Amino acid sequence: MTAERIGFASSGNENLALGAKLREAREYLGLKQEQVARHMALPRTAVSEIENGRRGVSAIELTKLARLYQRPVAWFTGEETGAGVPADVAFLARTASALSDNDRQELQRFAEFLRTKSKVPGDGQS
Repeated sequence: MTAERIGFASSGNENLALGAKLREAREYLGLKQEQVARHMALPRTAVSEIENGRRGVSAIELTKLARLYQRPVAWFTGEETGAGVPADVAFLARTASALSDNDRQELQRFAEFLRTKSKVPGDGQS
């Protein structure tokens, strides 16, 4: 029995939305479709078809792509709500998690500096 017969197939709109998010993540990282195709052991045309919503993605493929693009699978499926965290803050958290302990400590000191600086009375900032 196929996925379409039992009601688990994704609609064209879902494939388009997923493809757009995959393209956005790939382009954000500066990767070419050829690089993604090599990583996934797929033809480059398959990556293009996925990004254009003409080819579905298996759970295993989506997991590999999410790992490559440094995003949670839920971000691609639209299930991640972000719990009120702005996208730029989520990006900073993902980026900071890949830093060394020393670099994260330096980033913390810089964040504290910025927070303190914005609280200085009379500087026109709040």
